[in-house]
Amino acid sequence: MIEAPRVGTAPYLRNTAGSPLAGSALAFSHRGFAPNGEENTLKAFGAAVELGFGYLETDVRASKDGVLMVFHDEDLRRLTGETRRVSECTAAELARLRVAGEPIPTFEQVLEGFGHAHFNVDVKDPASAALLARAIRRHGAADRVLVASFNGRRRRMVQRLLAASGAPVAASPGVLGVGAAALLGPLAPLPRSWFRNVAALQVPERQGAVRVVGPNFIRHAHAAGLQVHVWVVNGEADMHRLLEMGVDGIMSDNADVLARVMAIRGIWPQDRPAG
Repeated sequence: MIEAPRVGTAPYLRNTAGSPLAGSALAFSHRGFAPNGEENTLKAFGAAVELGFGYLETDVRASKDGVLMVFHDEDLRRLTGETRRVSECTAAELARLRVAGEPIPTFEQVLEGFGHAHFNVDVKDPASAALLARAIRRHGAADRVLVASFNGRRRRMVQRLLAASGAPVAASPGVLGVGAAALLGPLAPLPRSWFRNVAALQVPERQGAVRVVGPNFIRHAHAAGLQVHVWVVNGEADMHRLLEMGVDGIMSDNADVLARVMAIRGIWPQDRPAG
């Protein structure tokens, strides 16, 4: 059973009571749909939306001149061949680079280009926290963004800045919160006080030899008012198995496979605006 979220989590999570996807699992396209390597580009996000996705996972980093860019890696080598870091380049310099033939977008371009999409945003560096809060506030997008980061301090900064302006935003915990949940969740109920400012536990199914996601973990998360979103799941059989287990969301690089699984289960597409 998918529980109603607490303060600051709705209406981002549209699978809660009274929403269009109530009772359904959510599908997240990890960095968009990029079969040719064009991850985190407008083309990739557009391809995911064309498949029916309403939830897009992405990453943000700050340019040298303080522009919030959509990019995963710290440096540009893997995706563009450029040897510098994102933080060493201006936004104009980054805009001239190409990822599988596609330009690197700013986060504001993504928000503007996909006005009905929900974004799961991983804050990759300290400078991005204030920039992300500012962009969310400027575009009135607090209801369609969930903030995540391995570094809980960055996530909390975004939440504090937005809460101060009356625009609370959904979030998932950093590595310490996830670690605590992974250790305790399979064994005992999760203390609500530990997770009062987050909406979901976004976790891998396994961390090394340790199994994180199982029936007990899911039950204890739900009892604490938390959803369980699993990343990154690329196999069709694994997707079905986790959905049968009761997870509330799946993130995948294979967006076409995940779309097919969701269609088989009768909960597709998910790209319709709330209301």
